[in-house]
Amino acid sequence: MNEQTLAWWQRQEIQGARALVLSSLAFSLMTVCVKQLGGRIPVSEIVLVRSVVSIALTGTAMALGGINPLGSNRRLLLLRGICGSIALLCFFEAITSLPLASATVLQYTYPTFTAGAAWLLLGERLRRRIGIAVVLGWIGVVMVIQPEWLGAGQIGLATQPVMAALGGALFTALAYVCVRRLSTKEHPLVIILYFPLVSIPLTLPMVIQNGVWPVGLDWLWLLGVGVLTQLGQIWVTKGLSCLPAARATSLNYVQVVFAASWGWIWLNESITAFTCMGAALVLSASFISLSSRQT
Repeated sequence: MNEQTLAWWQRQEIQGARALVLSSLAFSLMTVCVKQLGGRIPVSEIVLVRSVVSIALTGTAMALGGINPLGSNRRLLLLRGICGSIALLCFFEAITSLPLASATVLQYTYPTFTAGAAWLLLGERLRRRIGIAVVLGWIGVVMVIQPEWLGAGQIGLATQPVMAALGGALFTALAYVCVRRLSTKEHPLVIILYFPLVSIPLTLPMVIQNGVWPVGLDWLWLLGVGVLTQLGQIWVTKGLSCLPAARATSLNYVQVVFAASWGWIWLNESITAFTCMGAALVLSASFISLSSRQT
């Protein structure tokens, strides 16, 4: 490899790493916007607003690029949209009820779910490391949840939002399996577009029935959810185009650090030793799951 080629690869890696850190920052700030709404706005309404912003920005980009919005594998695109919409509803529900750090850590159990789903649905080989990852990951989940029998010295997390967070991780994994199959033939913007195309009709009846008219700063937080999510998707796409998947995904875990920091600085959320140890185990399990699929 000559010096020019090496310098080009180094620039690519720097640009990719910068984009992924920016995407994690954007997604973490998006969770702050959801948290700031404080349960005043129903989760379904937050997802609806986020979807309207996304469809406007993605549709504009596709129109400018002359991209066919329908795609070819519409059934799988719709399934990806359904799984992604359910995942987002669950994750936002967890954010409103759990500390940001805990909700984000529980969401990042999705790589072990993804490995299992890829084995069952795509026939990918399930290596021995996955078993180790599952054990480590669920020990970490227990430490983050902090049930009374663990002797963590404080009341554990509520069961319903914890299940919502884990449900969000499961449906995130299913959505990623769909994306993995679709990415070989579909344009990335088409895959992104089907998310709001599904989530809008899914959430609109809920909003009509139980919606709340936003007031004051609520509009700013709702706009922030939509814009920051779109920026995060743009940057993560850029990062994945510049770095190998395993390294790129590992950089995404900086979102846990950002989320814990915002929770501590803005929301006065405490971070316990058990939460830190549990987060370390969950992230370690995720790294093992990713590495086992790369080898």
